[in-house]
Amino acid sequence: LAGFFWAHPPAAGTKRRAFVRPNGACTALGGHPGGHPGGGHPGSAVEMPPATGFIDTELRGAAMRLHTRKQAPKEGEAAPTEAEKAPEPYVPTREDYLAFLVDSLCVYREFEDIVQQLPAMEPFRDTGLERSQALENDIEFMCKEYGLERPEFGAPGREYAEEIRQIAMAGTIPELMCHYYNFYFAHTAGGRMIGKQMSALLLDKKTLDFYKWEGDLNETKGKVKGDIEDMAAAWTREEKDQCVDATAGAFKGGGALNSYLSGGLSPH
Repeated sequence: LAGFFWAHPPAAGTKRRAFVRPNGACTALGGHPGGHPGGGHPGSAVEMPPATGFIDTELRGAAMRLHTRKQAPKEGEAAPTEAEKAPEPYVPTREDYLAFLVDSLCVYREFEDIVQQLPAMEPFRDTGLERSQALENDIEFMCKEYGLERPEFGAPGREYAEEIRQIAMAGTIPELMCHYYNFYFAHTAGGRMIGKQMSALLLDKKTLDFYKWEGDLNETKGKVKGDIEDMAAAWTREEKDQCVDATAGAFKGGGALNSYLSGGLSPH
């Protein structure tokens, strides 16, 4: 639970094998902790196709450099995180998980509002990746089912949502798209694995709506990814660099939400 929900696949030509430990923890071998959508079933080795396009080359390269060696043994360059250095792994509570869901809602609402407001973001309206309503359902469920009080938006969610709003107001679409891609696609990859862990640990294996999508998720992601590639194809070199350079900020903002699940320790 220490890392952000990595949205990028293992290096082209490598094989990844995922398995579930007896304690329920998920591990990805030959890739990064979150795994990658469409990468096969746990326990299967998958040959990755050669990387092409802006996302799978430039964005991926920037992201992998921010991984630690533990998170990505072959490509990680970052120093060990606070969570990795902790003597014992933190065990989240239902209150922690609820706070995580509430702050996730704060950020998704901001993204969805911006997508509706900015003409440049029109291709990303009503894609099927939206999560606000699903999160509202899950927050209501947890409060009723477990007698929990709904918390206010916490600092991690508020601060990241405000950062996204400021980027949108400045009109730097390439920077905004880096945050959009990493936040949305990370949830469809490693975020789903964390959801399974939390379900087994805290919810009697109930799958929350946050982890359910209408239709074929891989098709939806492929369409959105294609729209991002089309947008990036029209960018100047400077605009592409703006997008790539925003990766660290995207990891910090999204990863801050994960701190609820790691005892407040930073995943970066």
